[in-house]
Amino acid sequence: MWSTFLTVFATVFVAELGDKTQLATLLYAADGKHSRTAVFLGASAALVASVLVAVLVGGWIARHVEARTLSYVAGAGFILIGVWTIVRA
Repeated sequence: MWSTFLTVFATVFVAELGDKTQLATLLYAADGKHSRTAVFLGASAALVASVLVAVLVGGWIARHVEARTLSYVAGAGFILIGVWTIVRA
């Protein structure tokens, strides 16, 4: 269990560094009009809620789609996003 926890934690932590959500949270926290505690709690609750949706949907998908197929679909999706990004650049 701890191996899975640490792997998921590290993956999500690195993926979230510097993304739009973190930058928006940073801006709210830097603004003197907002309580940093409220910003932290709001951002934390939003992340927990979005991850809950991902876990529930992932569990539902796992009951209907083989893991190998899901890996192929996810890989193809990342490749398509990469190609689209290169084409737009």
